[in-house]
Amino acid sequence: MLKILLVIAGPTAVGKTALCVRLAKTLQTDVVSADSRQLYRELTIGTAKPTLEEMEGVRHHFINSHSITDPVNAGRYERECLALLDTLFQTKDIVILSGGTGLYINAVCNGLDDMPLVDPALRTQLLTRLQQEGLEPLQQELRQLDPVYAQSADLQNPIRVTRALEVCLSTGLPYSSFRRQQTVERSFRSIMVALDRPRPELYERIDTRMDAMLRAGLVEEARSLLPYRNLPALQTVGYQEVFPYLDAQYDYEEMVRLLKRNSRRYAKRQLTWFRNQSNYTWVSPNDEAEIDRMLADV
Repeated sequence: MLKILLVIAGPTAVGKTALCVRLAKTLQTDVVSADSRQLYRELTIGTAKPTLEEMEGVRHHFINSHSITDPVNAGRYERECLALLDTLFQTKDIVILSGGTGLYINAVCNGLDDMPLVDPALRTQLLTRLQQEGLEPLQQELRQLDPVYAQSADLQNPIRVTRALEVCLSTGLPYSSFRRQQTVERSFRSIMVALDRPRPELYERIDTRMDAMLRAGLVEEARSLLPYRNLPALQTVGYQEVFPYLDAQYDYEEMVRLLKRNSRRYAKRQLTWFRNQSNYTWVSPNDEAEIDRMLADV
């Protein structure tokens, strides 16, 4: 009988942690985080990392597991997560995988695409353009070279944009043409669940969370990370809005406005990603009957 990986995905602030803790207690299992930033121990407030109190004694993996100076990409996450699941499945029939990084979830459940090697000089050239010209020109170029990928991709993520562009430019083919058409075989069965709330409710939760993060010391945390601001791990919502404030490029009120606006936009992009996967069952965290049916399925 195949082991079960219960995937609980969804946008930021939708309520994944609370539901996963409840499910983990019921199923007597662990939670494996699929969040590309919460695994870095130096990033706490800006990533809305769950606290020990919020975890309620449930063991969470890939939280504070790596340093920002030892970067993790999707390929490394896939390898390390599969090794962890092999260990957990020795004693558990069900493990929960939860997070908002769709690429990491896909890597674990379906495998990564076999992408061509790229000339490092081209990568350096694109990163230089990113620093000098900003992200928008690269976004426009990607839309022209690969409109299929650009339609579903997180174009606010500079790493994703430059990665796709370098494949397009080095091969002359769209990045989307290299993306996997068939999933790989896994030793477990994945049950895919995505959480959502009415948009006004979700956005209010995001704004409320951001206010709490600021009270908890987000600006001070970002200030302590200034020496590392160019590392890939810091190219994310929650820090990129604070660094210019610390550089005196705009005032505190503008920083707060951008933090909330960009967090809402990020949640919207996450929802678009998961809806484009077409293999998720959508559930409201408040729908007790649906959650009970979901538990019955596993």
